[in-house]
Amino acid sequence: MRALLISTYDLGRQPLGLAAPAAMLRQAGVDVDCVDTSREPLNDEHIRAASLVAFYLPMHTATRLAAPLLQRVRAVNPDARLAAYGLYAQLNRAWLEQRGARVLGPDAELELVTLVNAQLPTSNSQSSPQSIQFIQPDRTTLLPLTRYASLQMPDGTRRVVGSTDATRGCKHLCRHCPIVPVYHGRFKAVPIDVVMQDIRAHVAARAEHITFGDPDFFNGPTHARRVVERLAAEFPQLTYDVTIKIEHLLAHADLLPLLKDTGCLFITSAVESIDDVVLIKLQKGHTRGDFRRAVALCRAAGVALAPTFVPFTPWTTVEGYIELLEEIERLDLVEAVAPIQLAIRLLVTAESKLFELPDIRGLVAPFDPESLTWPWRHADARVDALQTAVMRIAGLKTARTEAFAAMTETALRCAPGDRHHRGQIPVRGSTQPLTPPYMTEEWYCCAEPGPEQTDLV
Repeated sequence: MRALLISTYDLGRQPLGLAAPAAMLRQAGVDVDCVDTSREPLNDEHIRAASLVAFYLPMHTATRLAAPLLQRVRAVNPDARLAAYGLYAQLNRAWLEQRGARVLGPDAELELVTLVNAQLPTSNSQSSPQSIQFIQPDRTTLLPLTRYASLQMPDGTRRVVGSTDATRGCKHLCRHCPIVPVYHGRFKAVPIDVVMQDIRAHVAARAEHITFGDPDFFNGPTHARRVVERLAAEFPQLTYDVTIKIEHLLAHADLLPLLKDTGCLFITSAVESIDDVVLIKLQKGHTRGDFRRAVALCRAAGVALAPTFVPFTPWTTVEGYIELLEEIERLDLVEAVAPIQLAIRLLVTAESKLFELPDIRGLVAPFDPESLTWPWRHADARVDALQTAVMRIAGLKTARTEAFAAMTETALRCAPGDRHHRGQIPVRGSTQPLTPPYMTEEWYCCAEPGPEQTDLV
C-alpha cells in the first residue's frame, strides 16, 4: 500500500502535518510520499502510485488551494481513496464530501493508517484529542528547511528555522477561531520526549531556530516550562519563538524571564483589536489596557512582542482604524507588526462561532462555496474601500515603516474632514536598540489567500 500526503500551504513552515502521519503510516508498513505544493510541483506519477491520497488542511488558505488539486487527483487516479484532515477539513466537511473525500479530524494519524488499509467503517468519524498517539514525526523525505521561511535577524543575517508543536488544540473559546468548533476548549500536551526528538531531527537538519506552532504555548504553563528548560539544556545555541495569548502573558508574567533566558526571541500574540467592544464580541479575554500591559511586560523581560490583528470587522470604523495605527505608533510597535496584519479582514467560515452574534447572522450573504466563507460587506463602504487599499499596500512587500506610513496616509484620506486635515501620524524611529527578529514569510492563517499563495497552484 502507498499513501500520498499533500500539504498545500502551512505558513511557510516545513509541514508537521505531513511528518507526523508519515511516521505513523511508515511504522504500520505503508509506503509514503509527501508533497508540499507550496514549494514543489505535484506530479501525476505520485498520484497514480497512491492507493490513498490525503490532503492536510490546517487553515483557510490551504483549503482554498486544495480545490483544484482534489479535482486533479480524482481525474488522474479515480481508484485511489481520497481523504482530507486538519482543522479546516472538519470545518468544511460537506464541501469535501461532495468532492469524494473522506473527512478526518486534525489528529488523524491512526485514522489514516486504518483508511489506507480500507478498515474504516462507512460513516465518517471524528478524531478527538483523547485518541491521539504521539511518536516522533518522520521528516526524512520532506524538503530541506532551507526551502522554507527563515528568521531575519536585526543585524541582517538569517537563521534556518524548524517548527514543531508542544501541544495540540486550545482551551480557549475565541469566537472567530477555527480551533474552537473542532477542539471545543480541549488541548493535549505532546510528550516532552517526542517534542525533543523532533527538535533533534531539526538540529540535525541544521535548524538554528525553532518555531513552536502551538495555538497557545501557555495553555499548559508547566509543560511549556519543562519544554524550554529541556531545549536550553540540550541545545543552548538554539533560539525559538512561541505564540501566547495576551491573557496568558499577564497571568504567567513570571515565566517571561525564563523564556528570555532559554532563547526565546519573540512572542506572537493575537491581539486582534484595540476596541474593547470588538474584543468582547470576539471573546478574546483581554482588553486594550491588557495589551498595553503585555507590551510592557515583554519589554521588561527582554522578549519582543509581535502582535497580530484582524483590523477589518463589521464593527470597524475609519476612525477606529486610525486609532489602531496611532496605538501601534504610540507603543513603538511599527517594526514589530507585519504589514499584512493591518489589512486582514474577518473571515466568517463554515461552522464559525461568530454566528452566535445576531449582528453577524443578519449581515452575511449566503455561503459561497468558491471562497468557503459567508461573505459580508461593511455598512460603511469607506471601510471596505480602505481595506482593499491597505491590502494592496501590504502586497507591495515594502519595508515595514514605509508600508505603515502609506497605510496611515491612505486611512487619513478616508477620514472625515477635520481628521483628514490633521495630517499624517508621525512615525518615530524605533526607541528599541534593534529591529525585532521576524520571519521572511509573513505568516497569517485566518485570511483569504493572496496572489503569492494562489500562484503556487
